[in-house]
Amino acid sequence: MKTRILIFGGTGFIGRNLAKKCLSLKWNVTSVSTSKPKKRLKKVKYIYCDISKKYQIISRIDKNYTYVVNLAGYVDHSKKKKTYQSHYLGVKNISNHFLKSKIKKFLQMGSSLEYGDTISPQKEDAFISKSKIKSIYSLSKFLASNYLMNSYKKFKLPVTILRLYLTYGPDQDINRLLPIVIVSCLKNKKFDCSNGRQYRDFIYIDDLIDLIINALENRRAVGEIINAGSGKKYNIKKIIEKIRKSTKGGKPDYGKLKLRKDEPLVLYPSILKAKKILKWKPKINFDKGLNKTIKYYKKIWMN
Repeated sequence: MKTRILIFGGTGFIGRNLAKKCLSLKWNVTSVSTSKPKKRLKKVKYIYCDISKKYQIISRIDKNYTYVVNLAGYVDHSKKKKTYQSHYLGVKNISNHFLKSKIKKFLQMGSSLEYGDTISPQKEDAFISKSKIKSIYSLSKFLASNYLMNSYKKFKLPVTILRLYLTYGPDQDINRLLPIVIVSCLKNKKFDCSNGRQYRDFIYIDDLIDLIINALENRRAVGEIINAGSGKKYNIKKIIEKIRKSTKGGKPDYGKLKLRKDEPLVLYPSILKAKKILKWKPKINFDKGLNKTIKYYKKIWMN
């Protein structure tokens, strides 16, 4: 039978790129989202559904899939109720829907923020104190991971959780860190930013998609939580200055945006588990990926 993949959040940045990759593999692709895509991909079936509403899932989504990937979730985390409903209750609803199905893998996109105040480089077996997780988004992701791992242990749901750090690349929505900085610099605009003392991990979109495909097809990944990042830390201020130099523009107002009280200064993972279990490692170094991304936005915004 032809491989069938169901992508919740299939119209987002990661979802679009995953759908394109799956089409290139000749897979049958179905996307689930709450709204219509800005650009429809040929041969992708689109279903519109709110995963926080169980009855919509039951009535609109069949269970005959090879793989299920959950990338869905409300983007504006300041809206606590919707964040909790989509990132936790939604995960419960869709995982329960596939409990008695014959899927080979349920892949959940988790978050690095689930680690709370765990010191970097963070490892998957680190003890995580629920009391140390402050934001509703982080807590919802943490609860979702626990729920899925319990479903694996009790009901043999073939779960794999990827804890994602910052992903980037061409065609990412403009409301993310690197696109905001790049577009502002290309237009030589003043823009608000933090003091830039943070260190973050960045994984290029192509590397992330390769990791997802690898995790779907690898049986050893069942029941595992695996970090999804480059395993390296990069200083935010240095990145902004690198973009300014490349674009020859931009007026960052350092310190205008205050750091959240729960925001870690240093956040990056150990990726030894991904290397060991999946035989995976990132191929695109940050400078190369950043240059590709800048070139994309330059073509879009300066023509």
